[in-house]
Amino acid sequence: MSSKVKRMSEAMRAAASLYNNPRYFSHSEERIRRNQLRRQRIIRRQYMALGVICAIIIFTLCFSFSTILSGAEGEDHVTNYKYYKTVTVHSGDSVWSIASANFDDERYSSLNSYIGEINSINNLDSASTLNAGETIIVPYYSTEFR
Repeated sequence: MSSKVKRMSEAMRAAASLYNNPRYFSHSEERIRRNQLRRQRIIRRQYMALGVICAIIIFTLCFSFSTILSGAEGEDHVTNYKYYKTVTVHSGDSVWSIASANFDDERYSSLNSYIGEINSINNLDSASTLNAGETIIVPYYSTEFR
């Protein structure tokens, strides 16, 4: 009896291998297989669309939060523009005296940082002396756009 069972299982294996071979599918089995593949493609497209929509939503949220957190200025904000002017050096003037006359404490943390900027603009070092009649460039800020 065990040999019959063994033969039947072999026969069933042979039938199953034929069943899985597309050459032996009936018309309805082919149609069912095509529908299964079509449904799988549709589901794959839906997952892709869902992923794209999620990515767009995440990008929009990140962009919105970064705009909010960037500290965008309100309507009452006054814009200050940076300009440069030339100053003629008179006898007895120094970089320190010219800087203190044009210093803006709202824009610079200290007079020394302002003097450092004047020195770098004019290619001066801290030991440079100014001669009467020379001109130096000095930065300043104004709310007027020129």
